[in-house]
Amino acid sequence: MSVDPQAGGCMGFDIEILPTAELAADAAARRFIAAANDAIRSHGKFVVALSGGSTPRSMYAQLAAEPAASSVNWSRVQVLWGDERCVPPDHAASNYRMAREALLDHVPIPAANVHRIHGEDDPAEAATVYEQVIRDLLRTPLGPPRDAPGGRIDLVLLGLGEDAHTASLFPGRAALRDTLCWVRAEQVQAVSAWRVTLTPVIINAAAEVAFLVSGGAKAAILRQVLEGPRRPYQLPAQLIAPIAGRVRWFVDASAAAALRRNRAR
Repeated sequence: MSVDPQAGGCMGFDIEILPTAELAADAAARRFIAAANDAIRSHGKFVVALSGGSTPRSMYAQLAAEPAASSVNWSRVQVLWGDERCVPPDHAASNYRMAREALLDHVPIPAANVHRIHGEDDPAEAATVYEQVIRDLLRTPLGPPRDAPGGRIDLVLLGLGEDAHTASLFPGRAALRDTLCWVRAEQVQAVSAWRVTLTPVIINAAAEVAFLVSGGAKAAILRQVLEGPRRPYQLPAQLIAPIAGRVRWFVDASAAAALRRNRAR
């Protein structure tokens, strides 16, 4: 399903609604594999920004198991994160730790290809350093992101919060309006903590963005984001609209229950 950007809600997107959260995770995992193989064929590497939280854990577990694990040339995969909580890497809340335990420890990816956000450092410094990591990886030392293959993130994985935040882009925060920085540190009052997050300017330069959303608690906000009026600074997920890429939503039936165009199968 695609949406006319003039009709309100999110910009143009494709949505796949699956009966269960497990099947939605499976569809997202298959898309990960396809995007990885396409990028590696095209320009020799696959740059992916992983998401945190509990929702993608099942997807990562599927990628870590056979036959999926052998379907990707992990030596050509470069791993980033869309955001990180400002905690040490072994902390239970660390997005890096979750992805490492669910996926990275189980596939033959070189340690040098894993680029974590240093959440244990001063937040502003961690953001500055991480932007440089991304710029070095994408060979863009200065200026805005490039849309050339190999010069942008190939796939950004995102989730959706019940307040419509995505990555650590929360309603009303300065990062939503930043058109220069690729990475920012934000003190998020809603969760009483510091976060480091990619900004819309670098996410929207990606070749592809994939949202994975599950559970009935997300139904109302998903409808607002996809079908409601366009209010991107109150509904940050609406800001995600790649300039020269595409957005895909992988949604389970419970999360899609309030959508007017529910196409569960």
